[in-house]
Amino acid sequence: MGADFGRGRGSESKFSHWLRRRPKPQQSEVDGTAREALLLAVAEAGMPIAPAAHPVGYRCSCERMGCPTPARHPISFAWQTQSTTDRLQIERWARSQPQANFITATGMIHDVLDVPLSAGAQALERLLAAGIEVGPVARSGDDRMLFFTATRGTPEDEDEWWPCELDCHPETMDEHPGLRWHCRGSYVLLPPARLPGELDVRWLRGPENPLPDPLTLLETLTDACARFVGSAEQSDVDHESVAWPLSR
Repeated sequence: MGADFGRGRGSESKFSHWLRRRPKPQQSEVDGTAREALLLAVAEAGMPIAPAAHPVGYRCSCERMGCPTPARHPISFAWQTQSTTDRLQIERWARSQPQANFITATGMIHDVLDVPLSAGAQALERLLAAGIEVGPVARSGDDRMLFFTATRGTPEDEDEWWPCELDCHPETMDEHPGLRWHCRGSYVLLPPARLPGELDVRWLRGPENPLPDPLTLLETLTDACARFVGSAEQSDVDHESVAWPLSR
């Protein structure tokens, strides 16, 4: 999927068609210098990155028993201070750790609005149709979509802002099925990345797209997420209301 995906006439039908197809692992498409170029493009956009774990079959390379986020977490506990946009450091990491995924630390230059895939697809089509500037967008696995935005920063009055941990920790994401706002103190997995089960993280719109103000996307994204959560809850109610036959 190219960085300009979603532009021009007919983009909605193309996107809907693509979304129904299970993507092939992107890592094989971006080996070597292409992978390095994608990482450097993120750094050139000002977004700091750091090495992350990678899949080993269905397990995580960290070898932690029952790792809650296999192949989705940083290698180092010092990832916030380690994250960098330095070209030489990124080249060293990419060449010395060819299997590694990478994360990008949010809340410094950029935030990420992380939404369910179906809600994100609907919102993206609506935003593009309305002519609203959408920045970089990535598909994460088979269930999430990431909208990269400019960060709101840290106001002079700390009471007016909050670290991402007050909403959710990266390891407790399953408890937050709707919108997740990754800001200060959080991170997201960066394309190109491999996930267990032959899934991946890939760009739909690349990092060369300018970062928009998050508030220009928020209303459309929250509306799409509300519809997603509402339909999921209704599906659960319908399922529970089925009169299952008694076994004899």
